[in-house]
Amino acid sequence: MHLIMFDMDGTLVDSSKAITNTINYVRENLGFKRLEKSYILEKVNDPSINSAEFFYGTQEFTDEQTHLFEEYYNKNCLYDLEVYDGITKLIEDLKDDFTLAVATNANSDFARKMLDHVGIEKHFSTILGYDSVVNPKPHPEMVQKILNKHDIQKENAQLIGDSHKDIMAASSAGVDSVLVNWGFSDHEENAIETIEELERKIFEKFK
Repeated sequence: MHLIMFDMDGTLVDSSKAITNTINYVRENLGFKRLEKSYILEKVNDPSINSAEFFYGTQEFTDEQTHLFEEYYNKNCLYDLEVYDGITKLIEDLKDDFTLAVATNANSDFARKMLDHVGIEKHFSTILGYDSVVNPKPHPEMVQKILNKHDIQKENAQLIGDSHKDIMAASSAGVDSVLVNWGFSDHEENAIETIEELERKIFEKFK
């Protein structure tokens, strides 16, 4: 069996409003000013920055920050949440030929709730969030954990994501990856633009 792993935010679903509103909610509670949505989305996927330091001014996420974030996000993550056009059909087309999984830097419970809300959660054998690993993406731990769980060799797997954190995680685990350009980042090169192109790439690799 072959395994296709998907990032969630910016790859399967457009959760940009909830993410930016939540980060700004935490910032305001900590006494910082709000940031523009486009700026937050550009930085949230940047592997070269320390997100805790960049958004909240601390070296690591504190309990207070995590609590504020998860409390607000849990209440608001389903508002304005949309599955990207074509993703539901893609998952339907893949589900009989591949084991499908999600590797997300979101909380696992929130991810299940969000994917269930848009009607595709049932098709994923594994949904792994940051709370299930010591090191989230771009570290390869999440990818390796999913490979091990399904006893699938790295040559028989692929990771689909909209950020360089996804590509770095896959590369470090020795797994093929595809960078997509309909998500939060605007890539100038080496990214595919359409879900039809993604489906062709997946089937071409494993036919």
